[in-house]
Amino acid sequence: MGFRVFGQDADLAAIVLVYFVQGALGLSSLATSFFLKDELGLQPSELALLGGAASLPWLVKPLWGFLSDSVPLLGYRRRSYLVLAGGLGCCGWLALAAPGCVTSPPTALAALLATSLATAVSDVVVDSLVVERTRAAPAATAGTLQSLCWGASSVGTLATALLSGSLVQHYGPRPVFLFTAAFPLLVALVAPLVRDEAPLGGQGALSLGAQAQRLAATFSAPQIYQPALFLFLWQAAPSPDAALFFFTTEQLHFTPEFLGRAKLAGACASLAGVWLYNSYLKRVPIATIFRSTAVLGATLGCTQLLLVTGLNRQLGISDQAFALSDTVVLTALGRISFLPTLVLAARICPEGVEATLFAALMSVFNAAGVASGAGGAALTAALGVKDGNFDNLPALILICNGLSLASLPFLRLLDSVPGLSEAEQGVEDVELHEIAAPTTAAHERDPPDASKQA
Repeated sequence: MGFRVFGQDADLAAIVLVYFVQGALGLSSLATSFFLKDELGLQPSELALLGGAASLPWLVKPLWGFLSDSVPLLGYRRRSYLVLAGGLGCCGWLALAAPGCVTSPPTALAALLATSLATAVSDVVVDSLVVERTRAAPAATAGTLQSLCWGASSVGTLATALLSGSLVQHYGPRPVFLFTAAFPLLVALVAPLVRDEAPLGGQGALSLGAQAQRLAATFSAPQIYQPALFLFLWQAAPSPDAALFFFTTEQLHFTPEFLGRAKLAGACASLAGVWLYNSYLKRVPIATIFRSTAVLGATLGCTQLLLVTGLNRQLGISDQAFALSDTVVLTALGRISFLPTLVLAARICPEGVEATLFAALMSVFNAAGVASGAGGAALTAALGVKDGNFDNLPALILICNGLSLASLPFLRLLDSVPGLSEAEQGVEDVELHEIAAPTTAAHERDPPDASKQA
């Protein structure tokens, strides 16, 4: 029988540990930002572009699900992929940690792509394990399993948020990468504990093609592609994140240790946003939440102008205090605005292709994030925000916040979703562990962190 955790055997312990690792990989986010900025000398626009490129494995999440479902490795559909992902992730972080191994943007991109691919694959595989066990479990137990997994990921995020800055400040980025390499190695080590069965016979290639055709046919329906298009437009507005990261570290001299404290505050605010949504807002129509949070987010986002112009100091508020408070408010609001996207994605998934289509919709969301970073990089370069010149940073912030409202006229695309106008929309069955690692305010965000997406 083996050891037991919360009344379950080692299989559950392995799944929970993988979710913990997903959250704990945030340890590397600040180290990655400072490594690319200080050791490789990237400019803000280059930082944003490289971060977006490193996220590419998350844009094809359904592919990893297809492969895991249909093409067994060494007789297993889950264990082998977890071992492979853990080994790849460990090698990627070790390459970043080794002096003389990663010394240029192309080699950094290759290493970050390896870590991103490893995390994306393990994320899809462990999600499928939870789906299988949720489907076979009683309703009460299924809810407990989902909560346990989401809680493990949150614990991992919180446990490493504060350490991320302190370690970078005292030891530099490369030792942090070395420490981070231990997390995917844990995934590879616990993978044999997972209960797993290979599909019967040689049906892999046929199943893969049939799944792809079914997904394409499903996506062609207006009630699917129209909401998906809105989700893309909703998240694709250009972002000033990279430029703000440079400003806070070069102009305001925020230390990695302080940025780590800001990450911890953001992680706590993210959980608070989840609680607020589930407690008070989950019955509010989704379109109303999209509209309200867009307007409120654009308005509050402009408070960053106080920081970049120094007006906060004239008001008697220190840069650190203003940044922390801004982080908490904007992160909680960001989490509240993101949860309805999960509700919407879950509502439009038809029976029979739920897991695959949900992964595809999350890939659309991740693609929007890449487009957001690329758009922000283009605007940053066009406005000449580089080499310590932040004269046009206020204009960049205003443009990005203004463009965040551009998706509102497309809310009518949601009219194709049956019953969406009803105020009977909960998140009881939404997989909250699909939420990305807690996002902080724009000027505290870690632009190139591709370790965990939606």
